[in-house]
Amino acid sequence: MSGKDRKKQLARQRYERQQQRRDAQERQARRVKVIGGVTAVVLLGGAGAGVAVAMSGDGKTKPEKTGAAATPTATAAPVVKPGECGYLASADQGAPKGLGKPPVKPAYKGTVAATIKTSLGDVAVSLDAAKAPCAVGSFAFLAQKNYFHNTQCHRLTTGSLQVLQCGDPTGSGSGGPGYRFANENTTGAKYTRGVLAMAHSQQPDSNGSQFFIVYGDSKDLPADYTVFGKVTSGLDVIDQVAKAGPDNSNGAGDGKPKKKIEINDVTITKK
Repeated sequence: MSGKDRKKQLARQRYERQQQRRDAQERQARRVKVIGGVTAVVLLGGAGAGVAVAMSGDGKTKPEKTGAAATPTATAAPVVKPGECGYLASADQGAPKGLGKPPVKPAYKGTVAATIKTSLGDVAVSLDAAKAPCAVGSFAFLAQKNYFHNTQCHRLTTGSLQVLQCGDPTGSGSGGPGYRFANENTTGAKYTRGVLAMAHSQQPDSNGSQFFIVYGDSKDLPADYTVFGKVTSGLDVIDQVAKAGPDNSNGAGDGKPKKKIEINDVTITKK
C-alpha cells in the first residue's frame, strides 16, 4: 500500500470513529431519567428514542439497547399559532413511507372514545381532546392509518413505576411515526392507575407514537409526560401482562413483557 493510500485509509478510519462517537453522544442526549425510589429508571419513546436503560443505586448503568440518533433539528421547538398543533419531521426507525402528519388544526374536541384491540382482549379508553388536542389528534390519525396494527407492547416496568409501553412499530423502543410534537396537559399531572400518557425522549417536544398505560399508581413519575386519556374498561388485560412480569432485559423490574401482548387494531369513535 502506498503512503498516499495509507493516509486515506487512516483518514477514513478516523472519520468513522468520530461518527460513531457523535452518534453515541446524540443517543445519550435523548435519554430521560425518571427517579423511582433507590433506582433511576429511564422512560423513552417517540421521535427516534432508544429502548430502556436502568441505573442502579450506585449510579452504574446497566446494559442497554440504543435507538436512532437525534436529528440535527431535534432541539428546535415547533412554532405554531394558538389553537394549532406543530408536527415536525423526525428521523424515526420504522416510520412508514408516505404516512404523512396529522392535521395542524385539531380534528377533535372534548371526549373521544377509542378501543385498543389486543391479542389478549380489548382495552377501552377515553381520550381527552380538550386538554391534549394534539396528542389525541396524533393518536387518532395513526389509528386511522392502521399504524398500530400488529405492533407489540415492548416494555413493562414494575416497582415504583408500573407501566406498559406500546406504540412502536419496530417493537424495540426505537421506532416512531416520522414526526414529533410538543407536550400538553402536564401541569400537575398524576400518573395513577388507568392513565394513558405519551412517552418521549429528553429532547424538547419529542412526543411521537409511543405511549404507556399506567396499571398501578406511579407516584415518583415527574409531571413531564402528556396525559391524553384514561382506560375505561379492560385494565384486567394489562393486569395479566403485569402479573407475568418483565424479562428484566433492561434491569430488575424492567424489560419486555414475559406475557406477549400485541395491538391488533385501534378504533376511534367520535363523540
